[in-house]
Amino acid sequence: MSDKEKNFVSAVLYVHNDEAQIGGFLQMVADVLEDHFEHSEIICVNDCSGDNSVDEVRKVSRKVKNTTITVLNMSYFHGVEIAMNAGMDLAIGDFVLEFDACVPDFAPVEIMAAYHKTLTGYDIVSASPDKRQRFTSSVFYKVFNQFTDFPYQLGTERFRVLSRRVINRISSMNKSVPYRKAVYANCGLKTANIRYQVTDVQASKDDKAERKYRTDLAINSIILFTEIGYRFAVTMTVLMMLVAIAVAVYSAVVYLFSTPVAGWTTTIFFMSFAFFGLFGILTIIIKYLQILVDLVFRRKKYSFESIEKMGGN
Repeated sequence: MSDKEKNFVSAVLYVHNDEAQIGGFLQMVADVLEDHFEHSEIICVNDCSGDNSVDEVRKVSRKVKNTTITVLNMSYFHGVEIAMNAGMDLAIGDFVLEFDACVPDFAPVEIMAAYHKTLTGYDIVSASPDKRQRFTSSVFYKVFNQFTDFPYQLGTERFRVLSRRVINRISSMNKSVPYRKAVYANCGLKTANIRYQVTDVQASKDDKAERKYRTDLAINSIILFTEIGYRFAVTMTVLMMLVAIAVAVYSAVVYLFSTPVAGWTTTIFFMSFAFFGLFGILTIIIKYLQILVDLVFRRKKYSFESIEKMGGN
């Protein structure tokens, strides 16, 4: 009798100009799934690669016996977030493995370690390397975690395992949210993170389109999901209102104790009043925009972690 896992598992891999890594990485993932699961599939989301990444996928697919390998070819470069959403929509597994990049710096056993962690009551289990983050990543996550009220601290993740309950829940949320990790952290389900020892230091991929996309994604995520933009705007607005008041006071002092040019005091008073009102209106507009961002991207009707049913006597 087979002792393999009965759950159907899907793996979604993001592929963009990964010709050098995709073959070995895909083979490793396929071996893990075939060795431990009766039913599995792998979805490779080809985000308009300009190299032979798809050919490498085809080579691996000829060696795989039981696991279905599907290539989802995007029409043009979408970026990792939208591309992975497309792959997730195609996945049918009870659990879904997400690989945002083909970086094989972990041992194959770490995949099963993350999966087994989900079976202990967690709906989202991510795996992170035990090395220091890159400086830019460190700054991003420090700022992001500092200015959000998420119950979980985000950090660099190499892959994650999601239960079907997570996928069903986020499917009912706004699909236009540009940062999946923020959605996972805010979905209300139990999340865990495991750290693994890096087995091989991988050279970073130099892809200008992907690098620019990830930079824009970081900036957009900070603006949308943190309070830093709102706090900065309100601080600058209040500061400028105080400057307008100070200018009005200064003009009054000049009028009382000096002989200003005719009309100067009136003009300064008018400009101070106008700027004070303008920045007051900007404060209200900023608050309205903050409310709209909360309603569209952050808030949901409700969330719950679990349901416990108890029978009567």
